Amino acid sequence: MLAKGHTGTTKFRENQMSETPDARFKDGETPLPQQYALTDDGILKVYSVGPTTVLGFGGEDVPSEFNAAHYRAAITDLLKANQCDTVAFDVTGVRLIPSGMLGLLVSLKKLDGLTPVVQLFNPSPDIEEVLQITKLNSLIEVHHLS
Repeated sequence: MLAKGHTGTTKFRENQMSETPDARFKDGETPLPQQYALTDDGILKVYSVGPTTVLGFGGEDVPSEFNAAHYRAAITDLLKANQCDTVAFDVTGVRLIPSGMLGLLVSLKKLDGLTPVVQLFNPSPDIEEVLQITKLNSLIEVHHLS
């Protein structure tokens, strides 16, 4: 199924994850979940879809020059297509998130016809500090898994 409102390049492949059984986060120990890229640049990855949709960055820092509008449209289409009520971002291994990405995360709380819960898993101390200073931690649920 193609994402609506796009150039037709973002494909949703439900339950069709790439085979990367030995892929690991930068720490070398934590295995990456099976995943596929949501955006053409390959940075934002889908780990699982459904009522709770999990996205992540594969342990890599988010570049400051990402296309926020494209990311938002791709995420919105994915969430709507799956009637998602929770969107979780795994930021394990990510040290910093650009301010534009933080704004995008908050904007996901109010989509046409959806009001998903936005969660951030395993943020670095620097990311947590930014969330606290900006009070975004009152809008985005923060969780730590070991």
